[in-house]
Amino acid sequence: MGRGRIQLKRIENKISRQVTFSKRRSGLLKKAHEISVLCDAEVALIVFSTKGKLFEYSTDSSMERIIERYERYSYAEKRLNMTEDESQEKWNLEFPQLVARIELLQRNIRNYVGEDLEPLSLRELQSLEQQLDTALKRIRTRKNQLMHESISELQKKERSLQEQNNVLVMKVKENEKHHHGQHTHQQNSSNFVFPRHLPQTLGPPSLTIGGGFESAGGRNEQGGGDHRTIPNSTSLMPPWLLRDANQ
Repeated sequence: MGRGRIQLKRIENKISRQVTFSKRRSGLLKKAHEISVLCDAEVALIVFSTKGKLFEYSTDSSMERIIERYERYSYAEKRLNMTEDESQEKWNLEFPQLVARIELLQRNIRNYVGEDLEPLSLRELQSLEQQLDTALKRIRTRKNQLMHESISELQKKERSLQEQNNVLVMKVKENEKHHHGQHTHQQNSSNFVFPRHLPQTLGPPSLTIGGGFESAGGRNEQGGGDHRTIPNSTSLMPPWLLRDANQ
């Protein structure tokens, strides 16, 4: 007789159930590995025991990558299987919600600029005021931040320009000092230039005893026919000596 077919149902005996789980689990993991190697397939196997213990197997690819691929495939499959009627029904449900959302945003914008405030209650007005105060604080904070950044940038530029100005001033002073030194040197050199022709000096007057007085130019200074020598105050001889010489 052939072997009878085992009826699949829950094993009531706890010990037998645990033994069967251990054997079948090992066989399942072995089969998953075999099909992965023989058929070059990506296999991901996840098993939880009755006590909540996890047993898993995956091919060379990680378990997360295989699950992510499965989710993408399932989503695409659902999109393809969705009929036109279901899609139209979905859009019919979403359209009123989108319209209501747009109207709410437009009303909020009008309220922010001070329009359509009549339908608002006291609590709604207080909430709107608080929102505007918060928005103004954020705006002022951002404005002050930009102003401080701008001032800091201008101060950096000012320091840079001041440094460049100082460098230029130093260069100008060095050039002026250099030119002044050259001018002084040239002036001192010109003071030591000797003249080309020395002036002729007049020699001392010559005196001829018994004759007239000859000046430096070689002329006899005589008066009329008298051969008396005219005394010259510039003569180097005393007057009494001249009188004796003429006598």
